[in-house]
Amino acid sequence: MLIFRLVVGLLLFAGILCFALYIGTGQVVWRHRGLVIIKWTVLAGLGFFAVLILERLARML
Repeated sequence: MLIFRLVVGLLLFAGILCFALYIGTGQVVWRHRGLVIIKWTVLAGLGFFAVLILERLARML
């Protein structure tokens, strides 16, 4: 759990850093990279929590 939180935190930081570079340089490529990083981070987080929920449901049955 700690490793997952660390990875998600670092990915979110990388996305924010890309957006900061976009604001600083005005290059659209940094905005695109930031959006891609944030999108995949959110999808991975949703998948992780779906697995946790399914594990709890399996224990209840």
